Amino acid sequence: MNTNRPWWRPDGFAVYAVIYLTFIYLPVLFLPLFSFNKSKYIAFPLKGFTFKWYEKMINSPDMLEALMNSIKVGLTVAILSTMLGLLAAKAVTRYRLPGRGPVMGFIMVPLVIPEIILAISLLILITQVGIPLSLWTVGFSHMLLCTPFAMLVLISRMEGFDRSLEEAALDLGENAWMTFWRVTFPIVLPGIVASLLLTFTISFDEFVLSFFLTSTDPTLPIYIWSSLRFPTKLPPVLALGASIFVISFFVVAFAEWFRRRGVKTDGTSGL
Repeated sequence: MNTNRPWWRPDGFAVYAVIYLTFIYLPVLFLPLFSFNKSKYIAFPLKGFTFKWYEKMINSPDMLEALMNSIKVGLTVAILSTMLGLLAAKAVTRYRLPGRGPVMGFIMVPLVIPEIILAISLLILITQVGIPLSLWTVGFSHMLLCTPFAMLVLISRMEGFDRSLEEAALDLGENAWMTFWRVTFPIVLPGIVASLLLTFTISFDEFVLSFFLTSTDPTLPIYIWSSLRFPTKLPPVLALGASIFVISFFVVAFAEWFRRRGVKTDGTSGL
């Protein structure tokens, strides 16, 4: 790669990256734009500037309840799936398990099955067992989907550091738990944070599983889907979407900063 190329003559990869990112993110930028539009219809030209849709968003109990349902389910799923993924990643990377390949393939099955098939199968199973549909069934289905993602993230992190650090701690008299807490956990912490963010995002955005397995307590994607039929409900939804977009930007920026800090720590620890 030519590092002396002037900035006004970018190479093909840079041009492709700019076009790709513009195609992906330019439509998203219209979300906050229309959230300040005075008209309730999503169309150009804009009718004026207003904050009334944000005021309606704050004063919409149904929307806020759906948002809180998604946050509660997302946080629970993120924590539980990350814990399960961490235990599974440690078992896979530290021990010789018989039948490791088939076990790994079985765990990763939810990643390749169409979500509608998975949702219908879980719905049939849950109704046959007699469990009532609720946020618990939604959370269970999300955890089934998110645990393989958490496991993949944490496996890549746990395979990236020297095992002799754990062996040294054990040789110095630490037990297995304290070795994990004082040695392994700080090293894999960036991976744990990445897993928490990834699984929370997947659960927060999940629609198909929530649509089949929810009851009278809708999550936010279900509420947004039901609001599409009523134009008067869309502007507050746009305001909520713009708020989530801004918050997500800062969360992702913090996660990237934390990841880079972890990489620098790994690099300096080996000196």
